[in-house]
Amino acid sequence: MSDSPKIVLVRNPWLCAVLRNECIFFMAETVKGITSFEDLNNALKDDIKVKVAGIDVDGVLRGKFMSKQKFLSAASSDGFGFCSVVFGWDIHDTVYPSELLISNKKNGYRDLLAAIDLSTFRRIPWEDNVPFFLVSFLDPDTKQPLVVDPRGILKITTERAAKVGRKCFAGVEYEYFNFKETADSLAAKRFTDLQPLTPGNHGYSLLRTQLNNDYFRDLFDESLKFRIPIEGHHTETGPGVLETALEYTSATQMADNAILFKYLAKSIGMKHGVLPSFMAKPWANLPGCSGHTHVSMRDEAGKNVFAVQASELEKGRSDAAYEDTKFLSQEGEWFLAGILDGIADVMPMVVPTINGYKRLVGGEAFWAPNAATYGYDSRAASIRIISPPSVPPASTRLEVRVPGADMNPYFTMSAIFLLGLRGIEKKLALPCPPIGMLTAEDRVNGKVKMLPTSLEAATERMMRPDSIAREDPLMFGNDFVDHFGGTRLHEVRLWNQAVTNWEVERYIELA
Repeated sequence: MSDSPKIVLVRNPWLCAVLRNECIFFMAETVKGITSFEDLNNALKDDIKVKVAGIDVDGVLRGKFMSKQKFLSAASSDGFGFCSVVFGWDIHDTVYPSELLISNKKNGYRDLLAAIDLSTFRRIPWEDNVPFFLVSFLDPDTKQPLVVDPRGILKITTERAAKVGRKCFAGVEYEYFNFKETADSLAAKRFTDLQPLTPGNHGYSLLRTQLNNDYFRDLFDESLKFRIPIEGHHTETGPGVLETALEYTSATQMADNAILFKYLAKSIGMKHGVLPSFMAKPWANLPGCSGHTHVSMRDEAGKNVFAVQASELEKGRSDAAYEDTKFLSQEGEWFLAGILDGIADVMPMVVPTINGYKRLVGGEAFWAPNAATYGYDSRAASIRIISPPSVPPASTRLEVRVPGADMNPYFTMSAIFLLGLRGIEKKLALPCPPIGMLTAEDRVNGKVKMLPTSLEAATERMMRPDSIAREDPLMFGNDFVDHFGGTRLHEVRLWNQAVTNWEVERYIELA
């Protein structure tokens, strides 16, 4: 066997086969190959159209097909015009009745500038390998990242980290229910009596996956082709529930991958007559769907700054606040304290929907945290410390367990990293002992900070004048809070106006 095997590119440029070794590997470096307009022209030489998309505040992809000529023209300039209404309406395209900052009647729902991010180039394997690119929305006057654009605020966040010599890394785990339904059948059934993909509670089952083998395997295989590497993929507890853990990478790429995995899952589901749902709490008596988010930071040399020094590996850090944090660096401890200090003030960015709070209310029974707590390798805490001795120092990280699967990952990661960086900047002390040292009474006596239990309470807290979320430049500032908070108050108003099945069943006869 030759020491230097030939490499042959297949039609999908993101995969390649190493002959004789029968090995297929992911070509992440190919992204760096598009460094000029000529490279882009060559990559698209056999195409006639391109699909592009940006992300709205609810984490929904908003996009379209463009002719190759129009796309190349936009790629050679600052971008192309994209209607700002994607930031002026809700998840169901209802225009916000309140005049919000970005898109409103006063500015005529004017165009934003959609800047094409060439590093996101991939092909959609289930759509005849059509080229696909993500865009970021810019202010058309200043050409600066739009503060309410999910990709824009995460770019601002990572740039702030870079100014202090830090790089942000993350991983996301999604849990999601799967149904033998379609969009048409949902509407016909009025969203009731949905048929789960499989019956019963079967976490980590090797049997249940065989009932829908093609769908289960396609989720994994097509993800790799779509440049979304997966670490783990298995059944979770609940009828038809799956969990997919996405491979750890830079925060921006992770947020892109998380959003695009939802798109992929729903697309592959259509192919197999399956409807995956990332709703946080579809059923009252079953566990909800999490969006657990793992985070760490590295210095400019690539070292994990949450890890303790080699000399501290035997006994841990001598000046650690508690036993649970002794294998977490001082910087990591400050970062953790920053999240605990401010998470209640940014809850709408972590739990953005009415339904998401149903997962947290009484969530202790299902490991869904509703208080600002932490602990070493604790799945009962809001923040799980993952460090030696259970993992190597380089893998030291924090798992934030508050988000549900309905989170917008860009906002969630921005909130986590900005709070953590704020904790480092202020050298904040941990506000309470680890969860293993707390009692049930501590939730009542104020020793533990409870999290808001409704979107209304969370939004009111985020929008109050002295909210940590409003701090500038350490956090999001007034423009973001006022706009995003306004979108959440819209959700609250719709909820308060709604008459639910529960109300009808409870009151219509006996009231």
